[in-house]
Amino acid sequence: MEATLQESNPIVMDDPSRKMVRTLIGASHRKLLMLDSVVDWQCGVDRANLPKLEQAAWMYGTPYWDQLTPEQKNEVLWLETSRDVSYFIWLEQALPVLYVGYVNQYHDVLTPDIREYLMIFSREEIVHTLMFRRYLEVANLPLWSHPESIPQFSQFESQLPVLHPVYGILWNLLIEWFAELNSIYQTQHEGIDPLTRSMFKEHHMEEVRHIAFAKSVVENYFAQAPGDEFKQVQAFFRKGYQFLVDEYTYMPEIARFTSFEFPIQPHETQKIAEIRQSESNRKLNEIRFRDVNEWCKRYGIID
Repeated sequence: MEATLQESNPIVMDDPSRKMVRTLIGASHRKLLMLDSVVDWQCGVDRANLPKLEQAAWMYGTPYWDQLTPEQKNEVLWLETSRDVSYFIWLEQALPVLYVGYVNQYHDVLTPDIREYLMIFSREEIVHTLMFRRYLEVANLPLWSHPESIPQFSQFESQLPVLHPVYGILWNLLIEWFAELNSIYQTQHEGIDPLTRSMFKEHHMEEVRHIAFAKSVVENYFAQAPGDEFKQVQAFFRKGYQFLVDEYTYMPEIARFTSFEFPIQPHETQKIAEIRQSESNRKLNEIRFRDVNEWCKRYGIID
C-alpha cells in the first residue's frame, strides 16, 4: 500500500469544498486560541468537583465500579480525564511533523489551499499541546504513556509518512473525531469542574474546523479514487477504527496511577474485555460516537 510521489493521485477539491477550506482559513486567522487567556488558569481546578459525567466512567454499570468508594470513584474520573488529555498531547505533538512533511513533499498531490490549511492546522495543534500540558500541571494529573507503547498503534501509525497523504489525514480525522465526541459528551454539563469544562469547550471550537477540513479532503479523495485504491484505504482503517473504540472504552494503564489497588490489572485480559463489552459501554459508544460511526459506515470503513 505504499505510495511514491509519482504514483500518488492528486486530491482535487470540488467548488463547495474549496470555498469551505478558504472559509476555514479565514476563521483560523480571525480567532486564534491564546494560551494565557483561553481559560482562567489562576482559578485552578477543584478536584472535589467532577471532571466528567460519572455515567461516562469506563467501569460504570459494572460490579467493579460499584465496589469503589465515592473518593475512589472521583480519583478514577480525574485519571480518566488525564488519559484523554494525554492522548490529545501525544496526537497534537505528532501531527505538525506529519503534516509539514506532506506540505514539503507532496506538491503535486495537495492543492495550495490544502497545504496552507495543513500549516494552520499544525500551528493550532502546537498551541493545543501547550494548553493541555499546562492543564495537567495545574490539575496535578499525570501524563500517561505515549500510545506508541501499544504495538497495534505504533505499527499502524509508523506507516503513515510513506503512504498517500489521505491516509494521515483520515487517521487524524478518526482520532480527533473520537476524542472530540468523547470530550464534549462527558464534560459540557452543569456540575463539571469549571476550568475543565471551559478548556474542552474552547478546544472544541478549533477542532470542529479541523474535523470539517479533514472530512472534506477525504470525501473528495474517495469520490475520485480508483476502486482498488478505495478498497485498500477501507481495509487499512478497519483495524484503526476498532483500536480507537477499545482505547476510548477502557485503558489498562490506569491501574498504575491509582492511590489504591485497582480492581483490574493490565494482565487481566478477560476482565478488560468484559469492561469494554459491558452493556453500559455498548450503549455509551452508540450514543457518543454516533456521528463518526455513521460516517464510517457510509464509506465502508465499518459494516
